[in-house]
Amino acid sequence: MSSIEDLKQTMARLRGPDGCPWDREQDHRSLARCLVEECAELLETIDRLDMEHMKEELGDVLLQVVFHAQMAEEAGYFDFETVATEINRKLVRRHPHVFGDMNLGDSEAVLDQWEKIKDGEKKAGPDQGNGLFKELPPVLPSLLYAYNVVKQIEKKALALPPSVEVENKKIEALAEGLDEERAGALLFEVAAACRRKGIDPESALRRFAHKVMREFESEAAADR
Repeated sequence: MSSIEDLKQTMARLRGPDGCPWDREQDHRSLARCLVEECAELLETIDRLDMEHMKEELGDVLLQVVFHAQMAEEAGYFDFETVATEINRKLVRRHPHVFGDMNLGDSEAVLDQWEKIKDGEKKAGPDQGNGLFKELPPVLPSLLYAYNVVKQIEKKALALPPSVEVENKKIEALAEGLDEERAGALLFEVAAACRRKGIDPESALRRFAHKVMREFESEAAADR
């Protein structure tokens, strides 16, 4: 049996009736912070080119993939094999210069073709509609994501919906006299307060940013 099969069986045992209480209590959202932390630790080893510890951190990230796949399999959505199959198909599809007869001379041409294929996949996929925030970058990390949500709100000169419990006057008052050190102190205070209340600040900010976006999209849809 392969090492990946060993890992999958270990994860299934941990999640089983006679498994680990902590592992059995987890869901996709409760593990979100773990994924962020493991990716950050892996990036640190990459920055240092610390190959010995990189091996360990790659394993920790792989564990997160197996963990989420196991929970999805239990709920009847998909399993690890489906995840592996889909990413393998994507790699083959997006490398026609390797697995097909297309000739691409350099990395720049490869990247250009990759984006064209990616755009074609998006157009062929589910309709994304004409949402206000469709061009936002990925959600990780949530602080940068929230920053970009605000950036798009300001670019579009949108008024904050009252339902999101954020007021422009409060934001303007907070921004008055704000510098990098004060901003860092305020963010640190929020992180410390979240720690004392048992709140995951990464997930809390990400979900609130999503709430703001949903409110704007809902209002835009009502006006159309």
